[in-house]
Amino acid sequence: MNISLKSKNALVGGSSKGIGAAIAQQLALSGASVTIMARSENRLKELVNEMDTSLGQKHQYLVVDFSSFDKYKEVISSYFEHNTVDILINNTQGPEGGGALEKNVEDYQQAFDLLFKSVVYTTELALKHMQENKWGRIINIASISVKEPLNYLALSNTIRAAVVTWAKSLAYDVAKDGITVNSTLTGYFDTDRIAQLNSKKAEKLGISPDKVRVNMEEQVPMKRIGDPKEYGYLVAFLASEQAAFITGTNIPIDGGLLKSL
Repeated sequence: MNISLKSKNALVGGSSKGIGAAIAQQLALSGASVTIMARSENRLKELVNEMDTSLGQKHQYLVVDFSSFDKYKEVISSYFEHNTVDILINNTQGPEGGGALEKNVEDYQQAFDLLFKSVVYTTELALKHMQENKWGRIINIASISVKEPLNYLALSNTIRAAVVTWAKSLAYDVAKDGITVNSTLTGYFDTDRIAQLNSKKAEKLGISPDKVRVNMEEQVPMKRIGDPKEYGYLVAFLASEQAAFITGTNIPIDGGLLKSL
């Protein structure tokens, strides 16, 4: 199967590093012109220069801060005044870790703005072109915690569950327009985010971060954590013509970690 995204325009959130960067690179390798966005302009510039252009792709970047919805809204609205998107990858940095008793209502509001409002607003802007063109792909980067909550990620558990429920509703409404809406449920991947969470967990438990990582790997049936490149392969397929009949799904990518059906 040859996945070709030539002539497609993609917008990838949270894409200066980790899973987002791997997705952007794979979409570019598949022929898409990709706009990446995150906070670090230096890293965004580097990544744009690293991405494949052998099929005439034109890549660009946006400097955004998802943690400030008003500022993000201004930047992304300006972008859509001059650009259209065929493939939208909704991905943001995760909220702070911590259990339910450690968080207050203001924390949940901030997480809602970060994980939910930014996704819905960006999707609304992207949909106009997709509906007119009768083709589109919307892929939300979520977490296995929407099926099996992780007690140290109360904010993420709560708001990401709202995102996948919204996505399921949206998938029904736009299917007639040739637009698919899917969510990927992220397991343990080798990213800076995992390293930061492991460091905090290690401090709390009084053990080394290496020990936390070993314990994490032992939980996964494959006895390892994922390579972000593997995530890019799944997203590129979901973004392709070959995935035209797949919509409204929540697809775990976790090495078999989830035990629920």
